[in-house]
Amino acid sequence: MIVSEIFYSIQGEGRLAGQPSAFIRLAGCNLRCAWCDTPYASRDARGDRLTAAEVLDRISGYPTRFVVLTGGEPMLQEELTELTRALRAGGYHITIETAGTVWRPVECDLASISPKLSNSTPGRNTQARLAAEHERRRINLPVLRRLVREFAHELKFVIQQPEDVNEAAELVRQIGCVRPEDVVLMPEGTTVQVLTERSAWLSELCKRYGFRFGPRLHIYLYGNRPGT
Repeated sequence: MIVSEIFYSIQGEGRLAGQPSAFIRLAGCNLRCAWCDTPYASRDARGDRLTAAEVLDRISGYPTRFVVLTGGEPMLQEELTELTRALRAGGYHITIETAGTVWRPVECDLASISPKLSNSTPGRNTQARLAAEHERRRINLPVLRRLVREFAHELKFVIQQPEDVNEAAELVRQIGCVRPEDVVLMPEGTTVQVLTERSAWLSELCKRYGFRFGPRLHIYLYGNRPGT
C-alpha cells in the first residue's frame, strides 16, 4: 500500500478527541474537496510502498493501542483489509476515517465517516471537470448506510456556513439509523482564528439540533502541518 506518513499524535476530531494515537495516512483520494487540508496525501498521492508487516513494525514503538487509518481515502487501497486484520491481531483499537464513498471489508472499531457536503465542491467556473466528477462521487448512500449498519460510527461534517447544517441534517435523515449524538459538526478552517470565529455560531446550532460539536483540537495544539 502507498503510505503518505506515519506519526504519533493526539486525535483532534470526533468522539476520541484527545486520545494519543498512531496515525497511518494512506495516499490517494477519489474526491477533490475545495478545502482539502492534506493535498499531499490526496491529489499528489505520494508516499512509501509498505507491507502490512512493515506498517506494524513502524508503529510498534508508539505507547498506544489506538490506531487511526486516514488519508486521502484509505478505503481505496486493496491492502487495507489485510492491514486491518493485522492490526486486530496485534490488539489495536482501529479507527478508519473515510468519506463513505467506497466499501471494503475491514476490521474496524470506529468508522469515522465524513460525508462531503456541497461546500466541498471545487469552483465550477474554474474547475468544471473536477467539480462535476467530485459532485458525482461525493455521496454514496448505499455505502454510507452499510457503514453505519455494520460498525460503531460517527458522522463528521465540515461546516463553513450556518446553512450547511441543514444540508447535513437532511443527509443524516436520508442515511437513517443515526443518533444525533453520533453526528459531529466541525468548523472548516486551518487557523485558530477562523476556527474560533466559526465555533461561536456552530456550537449554538449543535445545541439546537442535538449534534456533537467538534473543535478540531489538533489545529489548536499544532497548527495545520503534516505529522500532526
